[in-house]
Amino acid sequence: MNQKNNLIVGIIIALVVAASYNVDVSPIEFIEGLPNLMTVIEEMSQVDAELFGTAIWAMFETIQMAFIGTVAGVAIALPLSMFAARNLNNKYVYGPVRAILAAIRTFPSILWALLFVIMVGPGSFAGVLAITMYTVGFVAKLQYETIEAIDSDPMDAVSSIGVSKWQLIRYVVIPESASHLLSQVLYMFDYNVRQSSILGIVGAGGIGFYIISYIDFASYGKATTFMLVVLVTVLIIDWVSVKVRDKYIVKSQHGMEVKAK
Repeated sequence: MNQKNNLIVGIIIALVVAASYNVDVSPIEFIEGLPNLMTVIEEMSQVDAELFGTAIWAMFETIQMAFIGTVAGVAIALPLSMFAARNLNNKYVYGPVRAILAAIRTFPSILWALLFVIMVGPGSFAGVLAITMYTVGFVAKLQYETIEAIDSDPMDAVSSIGVSKWQLIRYVVIPESASHLLSQVLYMFDYNVRQSSILGIVGAGGIGFYIISYIDFASYGKATTFMLVVLVTVLIIDWVSVKVRDKYIVKSQHGMEVKAK
């Protein structure tokens, strides 16, 4: 067993070395570049307090983009997840739907943003559309996997009395997957806020527009002002998400366990 483990470790090390060579990884260049990094960090520490008002307003716009995109994306993803679940449909239904969702997930949010900037022009609307598409791809996947993991006994019991598929979804699938969906939505909103912060790179609005603009002009201290606002916002959203999970998701799961007993 030890020899097998050593062999696996040796293979992994060999692959890392080979990959590092192919992508030009150079520890020497990293060490030589440390003085440049320290210079940038020093400049970034010079925060411009006068920009905090603008940064907060830009962050508010970013949160609105993430909120609209998350809600719209979840609304589209939910019915798609039903069609993509193998325990609710045959392969001629879930197969094509899964292929579409996989195609949507293939594009990162920033590429979606670039496509929508070309389509509708620069601004927040392009960012909202990009976030919506990205949310559709991932929430639908997470949700249909949740649906497929539902205990088959309740579904079989309800199906045995001759209910329709939509009644099965209403009385079994939705209640059984609701707590997982809430967790997925909270995670996606947190992720979308952070993603919205960089969509401005391609002109899709939000606080990222200011950040990339100041970085382009080497105004690292001003860029840091906006990044600090992003950091504080993400920490607040994370704290709220934890509270919501503790209050609704954990209690819901505990109640299901008690009911099962």
